[in-house]
Amino acid sequence: MIKTIIVDDEPLALKVLENYIDQLPEVELVAKCENAIEANNVLQNEDIDLICLDIKMPQISGIDFLKSLKNPPMVIFTTAFSNYALESYNLDVVDYLLKPISFDRFMKAINKVSERMNHDHDYSEADDYFYVKADKKLMKVKYDDIIYIEGLKDYVILRNVNSRVITLQTMKSLEEKLPSKMFKRVHRSYIVNVEKINSITGNMIEVIEKGREKLIPIGKNYKEELMKTIEEKRI
Repeated sequence: MIKTIIVDDEPLALKVLENYIDQLPEVELVAKCENAIEANNVLQNEDIDLICLDIKMPQISGIDFLKSLKNPPMVIFTTAFSNYALESYNLDVVDYLLKPISFDRFMKAINKVSERMNHDHDYSEADDYFYVKADKKLMKVKYDDIIYIEGLKDYVILRNVNSRVITLQTMKSLEEKLPSKMFKRVHRSYIVNVEKINSITGNMIEVIEKGREKLIPIGKNYKEELMKTIEEKRI
């Protein structure tokens, strides 16, 4: 069950999404909120999987509200404005829906949420490895062995504790398949295993590769999301 809240200052928009959710048995509507303050109160008292979040709202915008959350649920932006799409991508939202939203389009977004939930669940409960095609064979790679991943045009290089694996695929496709809690995109050319980060100084990450320090740049579009993850581990 996907426990969901809707946040929108337009009563009609709330009603439309409520009607859509009523038709999807896998989605439970926990609350309807007219602003981010109401939504924040719900998040303090409920375990929420998904926020259907408007962007332009009084007091606090949807984007600013999402940035304020230390450990946010998954988010689908629902908005009448297309010019926030790039920023939303950098915030790792599940989908970006333009009003008026059709039921078909909303259902596709919910399917993405289900896939992401199942993917994270499958990793945490079962497999700790995957296979990639490299050197004309399928090679087993353990998630925990990966230090970082480097993109090189249509190839990616998996930099592992004791080896490297080069496989033909894009960074984007690989990023979508990796457990999102363990791996973070930090640059257009790098994905890092958060558990392997030794230190962060300015816009550089230090990891240890084959006994030596390796510095990895942090792209400005990725730093905020990375630091949210780091703050969760901070004491």
